[in-house]
Amino acid sequence: MQDQTSRSRQSTTPVLDDVRDDLRTLAASLPPEDRRLLEHHTDLVRNFEHQLAGFRKTADHPVPVLEEGVVEQNDQMPKISRMQIDLLVASMQADFSRIATLQFTNSVGQAHMKWIGVEEGQHDLSHKPNADSDAQEKLTRINAWYAGEVAYLARRLADIPEPGGNGSMLDHTTILWTNELGEGNSHSHNDIPWVFLGGGLGFTGGRMVDAGGVAHNRLLLAIAHAMGHTELTQFGNPDYCAAGPLTGLS
Repeated sequence: MQDQTSRSRQSTTPVLDDVRDDLRTLAASLPPEDRRLLEHHTDLVRNFEHQLAGFRKTADHPVPVLEEGVVEQNDQMPKISRMQIDLLVASMQADFSRIATLQFTNSVGQAHMKWIGVEEGQHDLSHKPNADSDAQEKLTRINAWYAGEVAYLARRLADIPEPGGNGSMLDHTTILWTNELGEGNSHSHNDIPWVFLGGGLGFTGGRMVDAGGVAHNRLLLAIAHAMGHTELTQFGNPDYCAAGPLTGLS
């Protein structure tokens, strides 16, 4: 673990320049597929270095001390989203990880999405009555933006061939997009939408399924079984798992 001094120190030498010779030696010893992955990963790191270098040139002032708990700026959310997605995809492509979570805000996220013309906080809008047409229109716009980020993730995976396999990475990955509530103003746990993209779990796509009000535990159990954990008989509260994993997904 780095100490506070080393964390705050900013290097003026690009990381890849320090290991250029080592990377060349390593690349020469790798099979073609692994060499291609290494080159793709180094390109990604180089692009991030260029972005950070451009930021340092415009920030001719000491790095400010942030208030406790402040980890990012609201207006940087679109850029942070794309950078995090690119890192996520690169991590999976290099097989550093096979499971990842992408969460945009906390459970009472108060993002002000000015970049789509919404000045109010998302959490405040979510508690407006359903009859408030202005709030409903803005919430629809907000969720359309989230859908665009999920679509970007899907496109990135679809554009990359599966390392060592057939098809694309999306063919071997399942993206699950959901929310913790079905309705913000009532905090309802009913009718929570679950969106699945990709072919990793073998679920049939291109359709909408009405599960008939069954507990989410059975869906989570079905996901666990699809990932190979067929020995599991419950997920969470066993009272909601008696009927076994949710069927009709494949």
